[in-house]
Amino acid sequence: MQKLRSRRNAQVLIIGGGINGVGTFRDLALQGVDVALVERGDYCQGASGASSHMIHGGIRYLENGEFRLVQESVVERNRLLRIAPHYVKPLQTTIPIFSTFSGVLAAPLRFLTHKQQGAPQERGAFLIKLGLSMYDFFSRDGGSVPRHQFRGRKRALAELPRLHPGIKYAATYFDASVHNPERLTLDVLQDGEKAGAPGGTARASNYVSLVSMEGTAGSGTGSRVRLRDELTGELFDFTADVIVNTTGAWVDLTNEAMGEASSFMGGTKGSHIVLDHPELLAACNGREIFFEHTDGRIVLIYPMGDRVLVGTTDVDADMTEDAVCTESEIDYFLELIGHVFPDIAVDRERIVYTFSGVRPLPKHDATQPGFVSRDYRIERRGGSVPAAGAAGGSGAVVLSLVGGKWTTFRALAEHLSDDVLAELGLERKVSTAQLAIGGGAGFPDSEDGVQRWIKAHMSAGRDADRVAGLLTRYGTRAEEVINFLDASAASAPDRLLHSTRELSVRELEFMAQNEQIGHLVDVLIRRTSLAFRGLVTGELLNEVAGILSGPLGWETPRRASEISHAQEVLNRFHGARVHSLVA
Repeated sequence: MQKLRSRRNAQVLIIGGGINGVGTFRDLALQGVDVALVERGDYCQGASGASSHMIHGGIRYLENGEFRLVQESVVERNRLLRIAPHYVKPLQTTIPIFSTFSGVLAAPLRFLTHKQQGAPQERGAFLIKLGLSMYDFFSRDGGSVPRHQFRGRKRALAELPRLHPGIKYAATYFDASVHNPERLTLDVLQDGEKAGAPGGTARASNYVSLVSMEGTAGSGTGSRVRLRDELTGELFDFTADVIVNTTGAWVDLTNEAMGEASSFMGGTKGSHIVLDHPELLAACNGREIFFEHTDGRIVLIYPMGDRVLVGTTDVDADMTEDAVCTESEIDYFLELIGHVFPDIAVDRERIVYTFSGVRPLPKHDATQPGFVSRDYRIERRGGSVPAAGAAGGSGAVVLSLVGGKWTTFRALAEHLSDDVLAELGLERKVSTAQLAIGGGAGFPDSEDGVQRWIKAHMSAGRDADRVAGLLTRYGTRAEEVINFLDASAASAPDRLLHSTRELSVRELEFMAQNEQIGHLVDVLIRRTSLAFRGLVTGELLNEVAGILSGPLGWETPRRASEISHAQEVLNRFHGARVHSLVA
């Protein structure tokens, strides 16, 4: 925030700190562009943090004829497995199949009309085999992902004995998962900040919103926007030649605030639940179960650590209402589990966390949500950017991103950055295609390598479990964290929290100093996975708030308000009721 306020102009201002905005920030910073980014909430707080945690090629997009998107997606999936191996992992996926030729006649109509014709007809083995063969074809270059396999009923049930006994086949293929999308977003952001560090040309702040924009035609100084510090309420002005709107489903509302009303967006809401259910976890046997439910919707069940993620819905979103998982959606999820695991009982008591987000999809009028394109486009509005060293521009150019998905964020950011560079009359200097992201640099490429890394970083006060937790959370950036933890070991030894063995006092201080903590809830949801796994307790709220109070300067009233705010967010948006012990 201080860096933004001390120099209130940049060549490029990015509005929106989801993965696509942050990816564009990193790319432009690597080109030496003077770039700033602001996010009205926390980084990865919106749709980017409400994803299905998958990095995938989008096999179902083949049915919509989105071949370009599928090819780009599988290439980027393979790439992220290489450049972000600390967070992106191979995901074995199994499709249970209940028929052989069902849907063969309906599929061409879906392909041609992008609509469901009549009652949903389940896709049978023939269609799924065809789709997976095409998927393998798109995946053939630049990756080591195995080809798909088909199993008959007997072998499928031998591998996954809790599956519905009425299945005829099971198809297995590989995609990838991202177990911590929030921290991957933070890694991408910090790469951008470091790239611009020598001259301070890359600056980013969360909890800063855009209020309005005023053009300054003919001044050669772009346009002036008014920004608000959401933590203090203070307003300040900022100028830029190019403004990039990456606010996702809120693109139209952001354009309206800038006096450039648009109607590009038509987002759909997707919800998920997280279950603490060892029996269901064991039944998945480490695989994602990916299948078509009775209503034709493609849904998923898959293990994430010691929890099971179930999703997702796809309904038109009302942007005037908060995106939350509803009771009817929960009923839907419990029903779909029974569709493939009929003898496993699951009820609401097993739910430890829920989350919802609005996909940044284009306006789609009568097109059914499941058939709306997941591809992206860039809309240009505004004036002209003056040539370097010249005057006379006609206000900022505004580039609005419509669409986009997690898997393709790097390629999308490169495309968007190239458009920005063209507006500025600059050329690309660096490609991000082979550039490791954050803690993915030097990350061990085998389990033996992981164990060696852990052993090398153990100490008298830090056992293997603690080091493994740090490596999982930060990748190889854990070494920087460990150095911080050890910096004051002689005078003030670090200690684990009383309320969890997954955090220490010094690690929280590291987050406060290096990771832009605006609220207590940022630590619980986006800097750690404690909330996602249902591990937030009243004791944890009080202890973390107390430790953060020192480095963040929270007096007693602010600390109490942070605890109340965290309780409200966890309850209202994530279905988790947590009562503090003492305010």
